[in-house]
Amino acid sequence: MTRFFPIRAAVAAFLLLSLLLLAACGGEKAKAKKDRAVPVTVAKVQQEDVPYELSAVGNVTPLASVEIKSRVGGIIVEQLVQNGQDVRKDDLLFRIDARPFDLAIKEAQAQLDRDRAHLNKAREDLKRYSKLRQLNVVAQEQYDNTFAEATSLENTIRLNEAALERARLDREYATITAPIPGRVGIVQVNVGNVIKANDDRTLCVINQIRPINVAFSLPERYLGELMAQQSQAPMRVEVSPSGTDFKAEALITAVDNAVDTATGAIRLVATYPNDDNRFWPGQFARVRLILRVLKGALLLPTKTVLQGLEGSYVYVVAPDADGKGGTVEPRNIATGHIADRRTVVTQGLKQGELVVLDGQLGLSPGAKVVIRKGEAAPAPEAKPGGQAQ
Repeated sequence: MTRFFPIRAAVAAFLLLSLLLLAACGGEKAKAKKDRAVPVTVAKVQQEDVPYELSAVGNVTPLASVEIKSRVGGIIVEQLVQNGQDVRKDDLLFRIDARPFDLAIKEAQAQLDRDRAHLNKAREDLKRYSKLRQLNVVAQEQYDNTFAEATSLENTIRLNEAALERARLDREYATITAPIPGRVGIVQVNVGNVIKANDDRTLCVINQIRPINVAFSLPERYLGELMAQQSQAPMRVEVSPSGTDFKAEALITAVDNAVDTATGAIRLVATYPNDDNRFWPGQFARVRLILRVLKGALLLPTKTVLQGLEGSYVYVVAPDADGKGGTVEPRNIATGHIADRRTVVTQGLKQGELVVLDGQLGLSPGAKVVIRKGEAAPAPEAKPGGQAQ
């Protein structure tokens, strides 16, 4: 067995030499990879005033909405309103056959005249019996009956007067007018239809759309600041009908008196003149409210911000003397809200520092980079806008 020992020793030496060669090659590759510059684009940390914006989706509602119904029954003999027509307050909409009401007025008037004549006679009889009673010519019972008859007729006349006023009121109800200005929807009942008093059917609906309201909700945590600003002067919001690029300014006219416990939101209403009919009841609308302005905020393109185990971080570039490259190091930062594809940085960066915009996937701490095109990519142009957190 002694003669095989040199062979085993040679094999072991060969394996050891191979391992050393592989380790040397791996180290050289790792060193080469570390020394290789990664092409990236960068952005400078910008400092400027940024509006703090609250965004919401609202619903367009009419300033007032009325369902037109009939208070009296009868046949519709005239329709003076058409689908989609604009009407003013007190414009005539429908006429109901008024002949039955005219007859009721005549009947009530006749009964009133008849009972007034009976009352006049009863009063004359009462005067005469009063004198005769003083002379003890008539019995007390006869005088009492005459007094009771006169009193009863007075009450009957009051009832007749009420019946006459009721008949006249029904006659007025036969003419249906617009209680508010606005636009008529689809007319549901036409000439020739018979309707009942207080019919369940709606003749038409009038929506007051000039001006018009946009109702929306915001998180309750902003309620204190909203109320403080609203108490100084009515706040303005930007509203846009869904699916359009049109933008308009509306005035906040109402803040609900309670927070919705189910959603934790407070409901607000903004009013827009709508003389151009841009907004329509039932539409969805985008609402943008600038709550305040952040003075001297630090901004970065949002795509530069990465998420790690310890939170948000960016790769900061330490540029070389020629400004064409440098080394990168990750740095944890604290962020605020997002404003037009840019993120507000509240901690961790300074104005003018360079951060990696594109190419982060090939980076590691201390890696070398080359800035593509040899220039820093500017942050997007500042625009008023943002999203509440």
